[in-house]
Amino acid sequence: MHALRPLLRKSLFNLFAAAFACVVLLAPRAASAEALLLIEADSGKVLQADNATIPWYPASVTKIMTAYVTLKAVKDGRLTLDTLLTVSPTAASQSPSKMGFRPGTQLTVDNALKMMMVKSANDMAVVLAEGVGGSIDGFSAMMNDTAQKLGMTQTSYVNPNGLPADGQITSARDLGILARSFLRDLPEYEYFVHIPAIRFGKRTTGNFNKLIGRYPGADGFKTGFICASGYNLVASATRNGRRLIAVVLGANSGTARAVKAAQLLERGFSQDGLTWLRPSLGTVDKLVPVDASPPNLRDEMCGGHRKRPASDDDDALIAANGGTSGSASATGGEAQVTFFTAGLQPPLMKASELMASAPAATEPVLVYTGPTRTGTALIAAVAADADQQATPKPRGKKSRVAKKPDAADKPADKPKDAKTAAAKTAAAKPDAKPTDGKTAAKPAGTKHAAAKPDAAAKPAASGDQAVKPAKPKAATKPPAKPANNS
Repeated sequence: MHALRPLLRKSLFNLFAAAFACVVLLAPRAASAEALLLIEADSGKVLQADNATIPWYPASVTKIMTAYVTLKAVKDGRLTLDTLLTVSPTAASQSPSKMGFRPGTQLTVDNALKMMMVKSANDMAVVLAEGVGGSIDGFSAMMNDTAQKLGMTQTSYVNPNGLPADGQITSARDLGILARSFLRDLPEYEYFVHIPAIRFGKRTTGNFNKLIGRYPGADGFKTGFICASGYNLVASATRNGRRLIAVVLGANSGTARAVKAAQLLERGFSQDGLTWLRPSLGTVDKLVPVDASPPNLRDEMCGGHRKRPASDDDDALIAANGGTSGSASATGGEAQVTFFTAGLQPPLMKASELMASAPAATEPVLVYTGPTRTGTALIAAVAADADQQATPKPRGKKSRVAKKPDAADKPADKPKDAKTAAAKTAAAKPDAKPTDGKTAAKPAGTKHAAAKPDAAAKPAASGDQAVKPAKPKAATKPPAKPANNS
């Protein structure tokens, strides 16, 4: 009996350790970490969940719900993809990213959806909301009603684009439910979530979702960013008839979120026969919500360490920070995750290498203003939009710098005698400063002397602006609002 006691203790210890490991695996991690979720699209089976039920600010992944509600209205016959919508002053006033159309501009539901999903245009989200729900508040009520019907118990909406608002909250769990519902309920419209690029006039915009055109089988969904949320991504991919959905919330760059999503998807597609040893996490709708406030990542994402304001499209940010996006520090274990990429050489690539590669060549989808057009009418519409882009926009307020007097315009000290006064009068001429009576008496009737007053009469500050036209342009540009980039 005494000989069996050590074995019994060891068995009990191993059993306790195994139970504790399961509890740690299933328990949500601290809210300071990012949130990750991987599920099967068809069954809803959870393959990985880290902080998946902690509330989070959605940013522009909100637009998945905006597209869902809009396309459900189309499917139900309440409007069509060809229905014309009008840009209101409220829509035009939204913060970037946006198309920037003037109030009164008209375009179809189809084009507004494409612009919203690819460029993440905040103004187009409001155009759709007002067209479907009558107002932002009316459409937000429709979004919240839809969320409750789908079982998104941690989600609330106050606007259709995800711009900062205290009541705009979701979770990785709820976003997984929404993505599944979109694929299940709107299969005929799912092409809206994986358009590689759009071309409006002369301007081509690639999808902010870096997996599109890079990760084999990538076919959705949407990115998002505000300072409080960090970089968010709902992604999907299909391989051998099996579709997975990955959710990444709170990554530190656009590249990092794409790398993490690719790693999640690859692990899901590459699971071996030992998966039965891992504890079952159930289905996404059965994940237990956490009652907490969403983490605010503003200081981390938009603090003083950034050389320029962060944005959803962080390619320029990467360049401004010396070619680093933070993805290297956010891709732990990347060496163990490689990708059997069909058609790419070499056949094995790291996730960061895959995201850094050029996307597959594809023809951008044409988008335009006005009613639905085809053939030569479409060509004419695209050309008209291009001409509109080429027309310079009127400048705003004139720079106050031009009013600043130059040193030459400042009044001199009062002359002490007549000779000094005569010298001062001669000094008003724009040639060289007078140093003696001869210089002061130098005639100004030559061409050289006549040409000089025009240059000197103009303040130097004004002249700087004339040779540097970029300054007035910068002065009229709206100030950067990192929290409002989406």
